[in-house]
Amino acid sequence: MDVLTFALRRTGRLLLTVFLIATLVFFIIRVIPGDPASVIAGIDANSSQLATIRANLGLDQPLYLQYVHWIWNVVRLDLGTSYFSNQPVIALILQRFPITLSITLLAFFFSIVVALPIGVFSAVKRWTVWDYGGMLYAQLGMAVPGFWLGIILLLLFSVRLELFPLFGAGSFSHLVLPAVALGVGRSAVLVRMIRSSMIEELQKEYIVTAEAKGLRSNVILYRHALKNALLPVLTIAGIQFGYMLGGAIIIEQVFSLPGLGRLLLSAIYSRDFPVVQGGVIFIAVVFSVTNFLVDIFYSVVNPQIRVG
Repeated sequence: MDVLTFALRRTGRLLLTVFLIATLVFFIIRVIPGDPASVIAGIDANSSQLATIRANLGLDQPLYLQYVHWIWNVVRLDLGTSYFSNQPVIALILQRFPITLSITLLAFFFSIVVALPIGVFSAVKRWTVWDYGGMLYAQLGMAVPGFWLGIILLLLFSVRLELFPLFGAGSFSHLVLPAVALGVGRSAVLVRMIRSSMIEELQKEYIVTAEAKGLRSNVILYRHALKNALLPVLTIAGIQFGYMLGGAIIIEQVFSLPGLGRLLLSAIYSRDFPVVQGGVIFIAVVFSVTNFLVDIFYSVVNPQIRVG
């Protein structure tokens, strides 16, 4: 199977994933108790006013007609208009997304920088105090919730030591603590993956042959073993990026950052259907496209995956 055929198959899977997510979010948000018309009109509104608002929003139509209209708009890249701000949903998302993306990219960079040396060193120094220390970091990183770590970081570095600002998003320093809180858990996952992949490579025959030929240990480790060990980690790293994008929703709330996450949470509280649906679809597309690009890159560097 060539790269083009592989890419077309992955594209079909991507489109199917987005379609299923669009369908699920449409029905799930309507199952949750709450009426947008009641939120807009207020507690003193009568039934006639509520009916008028529902008609204006299109909520008086049968559910299947609302669904068809929603899917058709998604196909045309129209995510609708907010019930409360009357702004296009895509404009609201693009206005908030740069902050979320900045946190995610910084957290991803942090996770790679931390996980790579710890994972490699744990594999090379297996069953030593260094390996136990690396595995302890991995276990704690996966066990500690990101929002709790964010609160601890705020109390320590913003309140007590005053090294970073407490709230806001006006500078790079505002993003450091959120990125660390978001990246620690993902780096812990990567540490375990890099360690296990590196150990597996170090036990293969070509490593034994390279050692028998007298190659330097650094050349064996970093030019041969590490290069091959990182191949299966690529896919996991791409998935972790998607998880970070979703996890940023909670982290933004902890650090009061005006990103996409806070926009979605506010829309959920106010029952702003178009914003919730559009935001979830947008995140799903970014997540799916990221995995798609990782799959294509992996299929190029490792042609065996296309055969599978």
